[in-house]
Amino acid sequence: MLDASFLPSLPSNDIERASQLILQAYGVPNPNTSSDELRRLQQELLEIQKLPEAWGLVVPLLNHQDENVQFFGAHTAQVKIARDWATFPQEHAESLRDLLVQLTSYSVSVRKSNLILRKLYVSLTSLALKLVPQHPTHWPDWILHCVTSLSGNGASAEYVLDFLSIVAEEVETADLVGPSKSRMQQSINDAIPLVVQAIRTSLERPTNDASFREVSSALKCFQSWLSFLPTGEFSSLIPVLISLLDPNVDMMFVIASDTLQEIMSKSPLSDGSGTRILTEPLLLWLQLAGASIIDSAVQSGYTDDVSYSVCKLVTALGDHSAGYIAANIASSSLVTFLPSSVPAGIPQAELHKTKGQLCQNFLRLLLAYTGFPGFYGVDEDVSEMTLGFWYMLQEALWNNDYYFPDEEEEAESSQESEMGDQSGVAKALYVQLVQILKRKLTWPSSGHNWSKDQIDKFVVYRRDVGDILINAYYIIRDDMVVYLVNDFVDRLASRSRDPTQGWEDIEANLHCISSVQEASDYEKAPQLELLFSPQTLSQFPTTGNIRLRRTILSLIAAYASWFQVEEPTATAATVKTELLMSTISYIVQSLPDRMLSVQAATALQNLCDANKTSLGPRIGAFAELHSGLAQIPDSEKSKVMESIANVIQAIPPLEAIPTVEVIVNPIVSRILDVLQSQNMVPTEARDICVVQLETLAGLAKGLTRMLNFADGHVNQDPEDDKEFQSLQTARQDPRMVQLRETILNAVRGCVKHFNDAESAQALNDLVKSITSLPDDVTLISLSAPPVLEIVCFALQRQPTASWFALAGILTNQIVPELPISIRGESAEKAERRAKIVQAYEKQAEEIVARTLPIILNASLSVLGTPGGMENNPDIVQESFLCLSNVAQEFIGNFYSLPPGGLDVLMQITLRALTLQERYSLVAACTFLNMFVNRTDIDTLEIYREQFIAIYGRSIMQAILNGLAGQAPRSVTQNLIELLSGMLTRFVEESTVWLKEVLFAPDFASPQVTVEDRERFMKAIVGSKSLKKTREAAQRFALVARGLEGTSFGYATMSM
Repeated sequence: MLDASFLPSLPSNDIERASQLILQAYGVPNPNTSSDELRRLQQELLEIQKLPEAWGLVVPLLNHQDENVQFFGAHTAQVKIARDWATFPQEHAESLRDLLVQLTSYSVSVRKSNLILRKLYVSLTSLALKLVPQHPTHWPDWILHCVTSLSGNGASAEYVLDFLSIVAEEVETADLVGPSKSRMQQSINDAIPLVVQAIRTSLERPTNDASFREVSSALKCFQSWLSFLPTGEFSSLIPVLISLLDPNVDMMFVIASDTLQEIMSKSPLSDGSGTRILTEPLLLWLQLAGASIIDSAVQSGYTDDVSYSVCKLVTALGDHSAGYIAANIASSSLVTFLPSSVPAGIPQAELHKTKGQLCQNFLRLLLAYTGFPGFYGVDEDVSEMTLGFWYMLQEALWNNDYYFPDEEEEAESSQESEMGDQSGVAKALYVQLVQILKRKLTWPSSGHNWSKDQIDKFVVYRRDVGDILINAYYIIRDDMVVYLVNDFVDRLASRSRDPTQGWEDIEANLHCISSVQEASDYEKAPQLELLFSPQTLSQFPTTGNIRLRRTILSLIAAYASWFQVEEPTATAATVKTELLMSTISYIVQSLPDRMLSVQAATALQNLCDANKTSLGPRIGAFAELHSGLAQIPDSEKSKVMESIANVIQAIPPLEAIPTVEVIVNPIVSRILDVLQSQNMVPTEARDICVVQLETLAGLAKGLTRMLNFADGHVNQDPEDDKEFQSLQTARQDPRMVQLRETILNAVRGCVKHFNDAESAQALNDLVKSITSLPDDVTLISLSAPPVLEIVCFALQRQPTASWFALAGILTNQIVPELPISIRGESAEKAERRAKIVQAYEKQAEEIVARTLPIILNASLSVLGTPGGMENNPDIVQESFLCLSNVAQEFIGNFYSLPPGGLDVLMQITLRALTLQERYSLVAACTFLNMFVNRTDIDTLEIYREQFIAIYGRSIMQAILNGLAGQAPRSVTQNLIELLSGMLTRFVEESTVWLKEVLFAPDFASPQVTVEDRERFMKAIVGSKSLKKTREAAQRFALVARGLEGTSFGYATMSM
């Protein structure tokens, strides 16, 4: 007799009302019920579940005749235990336990649906997670208790095993820490013998007595408990699992295979251990039975459920046992099988196998899957599954100290040991792998009619294969490049004799060569020269054949650095330079083709960047490219100009002036002409100017050279100083001064004329490219002050995140090019330099005095409006980051703002600390932290006192409220850094503010007890350790959010 008297008793009409709602929401769909009405019904049910009286629904709903209602009753039990346990009367906890066990046992006995039973199993486990960890426990031997009740009410083995599966799954993901977790774990450990025996009984029962469902339940239970089971508890079951790999019983085979895969990936054996009990028995099974399954699948070109499962099993075994296979790939040592792992009736001769034989048979089978007939993603879906193993095997081979002897010692290593010729076998294996992969990544001939999804999938597969080819290179080394290049040459020669042949095999070859570039040793691969000779390039088609030509361009881009490898003789160097020029010519003819322009421009850019020194003397050869710029798609003009500019870098600055003029003047003139035109449609004018701005930006990027003046001193290389001084001299040339002024006018005109997003983006990119710190200055680099004034004008007209970002960047560059300090300089020169620096700093402060109010007003025009912060998180972020840059170097300018300016800024900043958008809040914290730290300098002592008197308490209140839950947890670290800054800079004042805020009646988190607040305050006041402050603040944040003592809270805590 069920005793539910301790649960709320509900009127029958309320129960009937709930049942009707369930039937309407989750029963047979009614075409007259709208989706909105359905959502309303579901929401009403959720609200009912939240009521304290909902406990009283569990039993009546479970007794209802409709399964949907029964399911909701079981679900209500789970929800109430998981979410509302704190409100349940604890004196009735054991009564609820007994009731739930009885309800579950009864439901099993009357064969309720598995969905309902699963919900009840979850409810039981949820209740155990509440009762078992208590001290003393309120549910001793809870698993045994439940199993005994289920069995006593007639539950068959499969139901008990399903329950045990749920137990393991729920406990494994439970949110427990500390002693609670330990007690729960102990209850699991206590039940392990019971669980293993239940699994064993079902698996070892004679086949005619055991239903498939029972075996399936046993194997699923086994999988669920693997993470809890010590090796000694389940190792004896492995032979049983292998015996279930019967290809004549598909479903049994698949689930047994899945269980073995789980053992290899999730059990204590997942580290590669278990050689004798797992690896060798599976290798033997593959030799005796698995090979025929795989060979049959390869011959038919079809994978059924069994062969697909075998592929997964072989791949899992490879991942698990890569180290064993690498160590024994050529071993002549005989395998001594454990008696328990040998199937009955196997002749002794079949067991007389060496480790090398088993490993090589395994590798043969894996190669068969890697090279499975057909195209991946179209005809088959197993080959990709095996790719990861070849990476792991290569790593395992490298990890063997005795693998790959040095070349000079190789001849002396003729005496084979028991381990055999590992190097030879491994190289032969990977050579075969390369041949297979080259075939697998070859495109079909034209007219294949693949769908877009199939093409995309095959493209990804080719990219993955490319990664594995690198692993193959690490084994085969230079012989691999020799093989690929020679094969390419042979196929190209064959095609010249028979032009009807397709390009697919050649394209695949080039793709392979391109894939291994990053690992290739150029000095040991002279055959690469054959790829870029004029004779080779001239044989490639110049029209159509887009895929082939795209691969060629990608190959050139990948091997751009090969052309800069030094040659032993001047003649050889001249030959390579000619190869470089012919390769560039091949690229140039592809630039106008819109289907190839991206790859062609990238290849050109890579070549020019890597070989600028060689190309510098031949800058004249680029005149034709520059004159044909109009034929190149607009999207790639910037990249082409950047390539040309890269070559200009190799020319002495004074000599480069005429070339720069020739290239830049037409661009700038075109912009100015468009801006002055009265007859041009505005959209057309904008489009033309955007292309020219992008082109100019590419040119500016290409001209930028990275010199090492990071510390402000000329370091050991006098050539760097000479080059820098030469550049400065060239910049002062009247032609360059005039050119930069013209560029500035063009930028100013574009900002005034255009106000759209596309123009703004182009202007932003140009400004970033054409302004720089003194270390990276070029002939056309613009000084920051006038550009900053232009940006401020843009901000006044339309405040955007990108303009704020630019303003911040330019503020960092605002100090003009300072004289470089020379180590050992005289006192007179040092004094003169100091005066120059002081004058520059004063000039910079004057510039910021003009621009800061504009930046601030632009920021306030957005952030100060209702909803402005919430609706414009990008502007919030960039405006505060911009102000942080100003505060870093020019903190005094904030205190010189017009009256009321600083107060409005601080009010906006404090309000930003209440936002929920992470990046906005982080930016506000960054600015405030920078402001607080930079204010603490002697020259600002008066302002400092005023600042803390007015804003100190408000800042502290915002920090503590954020930690207490008003701010997202993801910004806790930023708030802690700000708190630490306040505690460090304003020690005495912070103590007062902490006490006032923490113990105020309206504190943000009333659930934090007085003891918690006192503990927190005691931990951080006077602490000089950021680590201790961080730990105390994070603990306080967990308490305030109700996450203390939960694994989720601690696992997601930022340290």
